[in-house]
Amino acid sequence: MNNSLLFYSVGALLYCPANRRTIVDSIVSHRFGTKYSLALCLEDTIRDDCVAEAEHILADSLRRLDEQSQMKKFYLPKIFVRVRNARQIGRLHKAFGGSARLVTGFILPKFSLENADGYIQELIKINETTDGSVYTMPIFESPSIIDLRGRYEILYTLKDKLNQIEDRVLNIRVGGNDLCHAFGFRRHDDESIHQIRPVANIFSDIITVYGMDYVVSGPVWEYYNSPNWEKGLYHEIADDKLCGFVGKTVIYPSQIAVVNESYKVSEKDYQDAAAILNWDKSSHSLVAGSAGRERMNEYKTHSRWALRTIHLAEYFGIKNY
Repeated sequence: MNNSLLFYSVGALLYCPANRRTIVDSIVSHRFGTKYSLALCLEDTIRDDCVAEAEHILADSLRRLDEQSQMKKFYLPKIFVRVRNARQIGRLHKAFGGSARLVTGFILPKFSLENADGYIQELIKINETTDGSVYTMPIFESPSIIDLRGRYEILYTLKDKLNQIEDRVLNIRVGGNDLCHAFGFRRHDDESIHQIRPVANIFSDIITVYGMDYVVSGPVWEYYNSPNWEKGLYHEIADDKLCGFVGKTVIYPSQIAVVNESYKVSEKDYQDAAAILNWDKSSHSLVAGSAGRERMNEYKTHSRWALRTIHLAEYFGIKNY
């Protein structure tokens, strides 16, 4: 769904291994700022023989964070747990006990026809048996969507399946590095992933299938300390926005500010969006010049853009320059 602020408020999603024992102190001390979401990963960042230990550390971290939140005020991000398989979801949610209330939802890696039903049924079951809402974010990164002969059918079949829990899907996410890996590609810090045509074409198909109904978040940017990392990130986010993505997966705290700044709405866009949404429906004309007389605003053509723009402004803010 993409018709309310909630679905735009994941923003910059910071990935962190679930066994990072310092994560609670980092959150409480505002090390990551006050506008981000957090993904605690039990999948690619954890060795296969360390999963049980990581689950234990994760449960303990949530318990300590819950205790801290009851003693003092601090920014508590949306927290997501990236699982390895569907069976983990119900088991972990139960193991978290009362601190499960801090978990906004679960991230579903390598979402595909093989695992979609299991994931979805676990989410349905949890939402039927718990107070509040437990959300999810499937990641489209499975090699199965590379094959052109079946890509469209796979994407639309998965969309039909997700319709069962549409109001619980905060974002659709894309695995840029996983898809690049399948081809043996890797972009440099002065290149955008949207220049890699085979991967960009997959992204375009995902936006085409899901973008009218869901918020689709941009792929991870893996540079954080190279000479061009910041300029490169701004460049790629500009491409993300133009191609229909909202928000981005990040892997280092300094990237959060760049994402938040990049998604601020210009004053001109905000004024035009507000004018379009407040259009006098009884008017004989549904077209008018913009406030600055620079472009045309048309109610029927631009209303969806306007609603999206207002949601972005509400979460990320408006540029004052």
